[in-house]
Amino acid sequence: MGAPLFPQHVIARKRDGHELSRDELAAFVRGATDGSWADYQLSAMLMAIFLRGMTPQETAHYTAAMLHSGVVADLSSVKQPRADKHSTGGVGDKVSLHLAPMVAACGVAVPMISGRGLGHTGGTLDKLESIPGFNVNLSLAQYRRQVADIGLCLIGQTAELAPADRKLYALRDVTGTVECIPLICASILSKKLAEGTQVLVADVKYGRGAFMPEKARARELATALVRVAQAMGTPTRAVLTSMEQPLGRAIGNALEVRESIDCLQGHGPADTMEVTFALGEQMLLLAGAAKTAAEARRQLEQSLGNGAAREKFRAMIQAQGGNGAVIENPDLLPQARIRRPVASPANGFVQDVDPMAVAMAVLRLGGGRTNAEAAIDPAVGISDLVKVGEPVEAGAPLAVIHANDEAAAEEARAMLARAIVVGDSLVEPSALLGEMIS
Repeated sequence: MGAPLFPQHVIARKRDGHELSRDELAAFVRGATDGSWADYQLSAMLMAIFLRGMTPQETAHYTAAMLHSGVVADLSSVKQPRADKHSTGGVGDKVSLHLAPMVAACGVAVPMISGRGLGHTGGTLDKLESIPGFNVNLSLAQYRRQVADIGLCLIGQTAELAPADRKLYALRDVTGTVECIPLICASILSKKLAEGTQVLVADVKYGRGAFMPEKARARELATALVRVAQAMGTPTRAVLTSMEQPLGRAIGNALEVRESIDCLQGHGPADTMEVTFALGEQMLLLAGAAKTAAEARRQLEQSLGNGAAREKFRAMIQAQGGNGAVIENPDLLPQARIRRPVASPANGFVQDVDPMAVAMAVLRLGGGRTNAEAAIDPAVGISDLVKVGEPVEAGAPLAVIHANDEAAAEEARAMLARAIVVGDSLVEPSALLGEMIS
């Protein structure tokens, strides 16, 4: 006979280092969903997991319980193969915005449920909402219909999908239990697998601007994501990517949308496109739309060259209530009143661009959130950011600040002047792409 499923007994077993059963973990998740476990019991359980960890089997059981705490989207009406990507997030990471339509233009549907930013710059939903009229709050029925109709939909998490995750994530945020790989793994996968994707590619970032700065910890998370998702029947690969400097040259919501439009026009920043192609190749390979990485790369490049990816993006914007004319006229996006360059102090080469310092400058401008309820100014941020190793001349701009407040602009300028280091020696930037976990 198994152990009782009373909250205190389940908590005590994990506290004492025992491996929990499928039923015990299901009881925990059910308690978060229906309110039968008090917040203090849920918090105690989260801390016990944080301190004791989980075996791979426990993590799989926990993820399955989280996934089935709500509805799993039925996308059987979608005829194309379905693929999605997840990023653990970083400074200037706008890849989803242009990667999704590129992959959709290659005949693979992309059902993507995304999140908001907290801590520095905005998340994918915040970027999309800077497009006039764009609605990220579709119902599950609207989402299903749009994926079937145009092969592409980017929305926020609905009330029906993985409701236990919303409750437990909020508690993790206030109990110091966020940085726990089994909990992170279950949180990511419960939402991603509930959206109806058939295959998944994860971009797991490491470095100073990443959620997990240490490469070893990022590798551990990537391995857990792949192992658990595949155990649940979803072929998954993870690519480790460096976040030692911001990705691309724009940080800030409308500015990042503008840069993604540049990418779809075929002239995006080299580093942004390097990550985009690496992830897109794996999405097409896993979905069976290409047999080799070279073939996948050709398809993705063709989607840019013939304008098909750009038109997919337009179709998605218009289907979700947005103004598709932003593609030809990005000036329709919100624009800040103040533009202020940050001048280079000397001739030389860019030695360093501290990604978190850049993110904090954007946060000071109003481009990110300090708490979940905070409003974001979609127009503010940084553009024309230099990259490590580039030559610069004294007085030339290292970046351009976009602000709606003079005091904030001046503070951001001082922060960026410290974040960007110019020196005499030529510095090679660190490799952007790390290993792939499959």
